[in-house]
Amino acid sequence: MEDLVRAARLRGRSLDELAITDIAATRPAAGEVAIAVETVSVNQLDLNVIAGVGPGAAAALPRTLGLDPSGVITAVGSDVDPARVGERVVVKPNIPCGDCAWCLSAREADCPLQRVVGVHRDGGAAEYVVVPSTSAFDRGSLAPEVATAAVHSVPIVLNAMDAAAVSASDLVLVTGASGTLGCAAVEVALGLGARVIAASRSDLTVPDGVFAASYAEPSDIPARIAALNIGEPSVVIDVSGHGAVTAAAVATLGWKGRAAFCSSSVAATIPLDGRDFYLRRKSLVGVASADYEHVRRGLRLVSDGTVRPVIGPRFPLARIADAYRAFTAGASGKVIIDVE
Repeated sequence: MEDLVRAARLRGRSLDELAITDIAATRPAAGEVAIAVETVSVNQLDLNVIAGVGPGAAAALPRTLGLDPSGVITAVGSDVDPARVGERVVVKPNIPCGDCAWCLSAREADCPLQRVVGVHRDGGAAEYVVVPSTSAFDRGSLAPEVATAAVHSVPIVLNAMDAAAVSASDLVLVTGASGTLGCAAVEVALGLGARVIAASRSDLTVPDGVFAASYAEPSDIPARIAALNIGEPSVVIDVSGHGAVTAAAVATLGWKGRAAFCSSSVAATIPLDGRDFYLRRKSLVGVASADYEHVRRGLRLVSDGTVRPVIGPRFPLARIADAYRAFTAGASGKVIIDVE
């Protein structure tokens, strides 16, 4: 590992303050690994860090961005098996504390003290990144860009499916279905044997057997679902980040319908019809992370072809600002930054 490494360093709260620069390399401490990064992707949370809003406001500047790096372990700290050097890995962005009641019961997603790579500590938009060994998952034969595209989205979707108790008997409505999380949710639900409705404001290309429902405004969603004439959804998985969409989707649920939402970054207020929610025994849960087991399951689903992450535009590290611009312009598929 070199003394200086290239990194995408954010020094102020605007994209103009993001620059590729040399920084001192961090050595892995006890329980940590150093990873030579091959790929990392662009996420909404990166933009929140740049703007200093929402969870991104927690990032102390300067900060190296990048939530979900994939690469090869080059060094390990004490208490880590030296045999992990050379392992092809991908990083789970949310790092749980490991000591609370939630962590001790293998519910790492619900740890109240978790920290995020690229927010609370330097991220993977750099030649090397150092993370806890428990956050570096063996990606096997998965290409680095595929593992990067999957490691954050697919486990969160699996957590949402578990939270909503999705089974083969369900009719699942996925809102925000054209994005990375939405595409993963559609494929995971199909893999569980459920019938699936994919809803989005964008034009949709859906897998065989999936019902598509495009809408112009959130208020259109109930009518678009009713027009399909296939019954009321029993489950909603909302990844739109838009509270009005979440509310409209919940309104379509049948008796004792269950809903989970995985994003709240666009319009956070959810204007639910309280009487309908109460009288029809509906439930709604927020899902913002994943357990270690969700990560392992998610990578297996990608390896066996059940979930196929869509790779979008790719940019070298030197053009990371262009990658963020492509993301905000609505690029299709996961925007990837090639670091190696």
